[in-house]
Amino acid sequence: MTSHHVRIVSTGGYLPGEPLSNDDLERLCGPLPDDVLDGLQVRRRHWMIDPGTGEHLVSNSEMATAAARQALDRAGLEAADVDLLVMSTSSPEYPLPAAVTFVQERLGLARCAVVEVRSGCAGAMHALDIARRQLADGSARTAVVIGSEAVSPVLAPIFLGRRPDSVRLRDRIAIYNFGDGAGAMVLRAEPAGPGEPASFHASVNACMGGDRKPGMQIIGGGTHAPVAEQMRARRPVDLRLDVVESASFGPRVFVTALDELLRRSGLTLREVDACVVPEGNAGYFNGELEAAGLSAEDCELLAGRVVENLTDVGATGSAAVPLALDDAWTSGRIRPGDEVLLLAIETSRWLYAGLSLTWSAPWPGAGLSAADLSAVDLPAVDLSAVGLPVAGVNGQAGPR
Repeated sequence: MTSHHVRIVSTGGYLPGEPLSNDDLERLCGPLPDDVLDGLQVRRRHWMIDPGTGEHLVSNSEMATAAARQALDRAGLEAADVDLLVMSTSSPEYPLPAAVTFVQERLGLARCAVVEVRSGCAGAMHALDIARRQLADGSARTAVVIGSEAVSPVLAPIFLGRRPDSVRLRDRIAIYNFGDGAGAMVLRAEPAGPGEPASFHASVNACMGGDRKPGMQIIGGGTHAPVAEQMRARRPVDLRLDVVESASFGPRVFVTALDELLRRSGLTLREVDACVVPEGNAGYFNGELEAAGLSAEDCELLAGRVVENLTDVGATGSAAVPLALDDAWTSGRIRPGDEVLLLAIETSRWLYAGLSLTWSAPWPGAGLSAADLSAVDLPAVDLSAVGLPVAGVNGQAGPR
C-alpha cells in the first residue's frame, strides 16, 4: 500500500445572523452577575434562530455547507474534487439520515464517501483523525472535515414567551454561554516522497468519564424513555450542564490530553507555536491547570500559545476548534512552519481528542496589498447556492 502525506490546505467558517451581545440576552432572559459573566468570558455569539420568535433562519447542514464551500474556495477546489466528507455535530436536523448526507446533497455530490461523528467539542478532532487516516492509506485524495453546531433551538424554549425575570439563573448561564456556527478544513493527500517529513505527527483520543456522571447532557428526542413520557416533560429537549464539575474535573482532562499529545508528538511545549482549543476551555488557563498537574513553567508557556475565540462566538461545540483554527489562519496567527496542536476536551462524558501537525498552508493574505488586507477574511462565496436567507461568514454578519 502506498503511503501518502496529508496536509490541511485551507479552512472555512460560518456564523449565522447578527452577533448577539450580552445586553441583547439580558433583555431576553435577564442578567447574569458580573463574576459569572467574567467566568464565561463570552461577550458575543451568533444564533441560527430569530431570538424574538424562535424561527429558524438557517439549518445545521446549511451552516456546514457554507463553511465547506468557503474552505474549498480558498483551496482553489470545486465540490466535485471532494472524495470524502466527515462531519461532527451533536445537534443534527434529524436522527436519520445523517446530517453529513444533507451537506453532500447541497454540494451536489451524487456519490461520496461520508462519515458522521455524533459528539461535541471533541468530535471535530475525531472527524479530522478519521479523514487524515483514510487519506493517508490512499482511500481518498481530498476530504472536507466539518464541525457544525445548532444549540440555540434547544435554548429558545427556556425564554420564549416568558418574563426575563422568571428564567432561572442556571438556565441563563447556558443561554449566555452557547453559540451556533460551523467550521471546515480541507485536507489533501499526495504520494510521500523519499525522506519527506509528514505534516501530521500524532493523535490522541480517550474518554475519562467511564466511571463518572456526564458533565453535559442534551436529553429528549431519543429512545431513553417512551415518547409519551417525553412529551409530558417540561421541555421536550433539555440541555443540562454541570458547571461546578466542568470547572473542577475539566482541567484534569485537559492536562492529561496535553501531556499525552506532546509525548506522542515528541514535542515540548516550548517547541509548540499554537495550541488551538475549544472556546470553553479558555477559563482553565487562569490557574486551574497548575492545580491539575501542569507545571508553573508550562502554564506560562501555554498561556502565550493558546488560540481560541470564545469572546466572539461563545461555546460552539463541534465547531469550536475548526472556527478558532480558521480565525487563526486567516488572521496570520498561524503561518507555514508553525508547530500546531489541535486539542479538544468535551464535558459530555469527559472526552479528549487532538492532533499535532506542522502547518503548511500559505497565509491567505500573502501577496495582497495593504489596501486589500481588509478583505482577506471574506473571499467570494456564493451563499445563494446553499439557500441561506441570513448568513455570516468568518464572523461577518450577513444582511437580514
